[in-house]
Amino acid sequence: MDNKAQEEIKYQEALKRVKKIKGFYTHLVVYVVVNIMIVILNIQDLKSGESYFQKENFFTAFFWGIGLAAHALSTFAPTWFLGSNWEEKKIKQLMEKEKNNKWE
Repeated sequence: MDNKAQEEIKYQEALKRVKKIKGFYTHLVVYVVVNIMIVILNIQDLKSGESYFQKENFFTAFFWGIGLAAHALSTFAPTWFLGSNWEEKKIKQLMEKEKNNKWE
């Protein structure tokens, strides 16, 4: 493979990674905005003397937060746990293994 093709592959991988990170940050912003709106609506609906801190007011934030945490792990965890170039090494290892197993 020539140098230009390798650069193109690395560019495409970086582009894919940037889109994944952008998707997470978009999800985070939507989460914050929607939950702020929910808090405002819940505060407006409170009756006199009623406390805001009821479990019903936190269901959306809690369960959506679990989904957001899973999104964060899928976006950032591969580089935390496996290293930044783990994928590339694994691909080369599998390609080498397949090359050695072929009958020629």
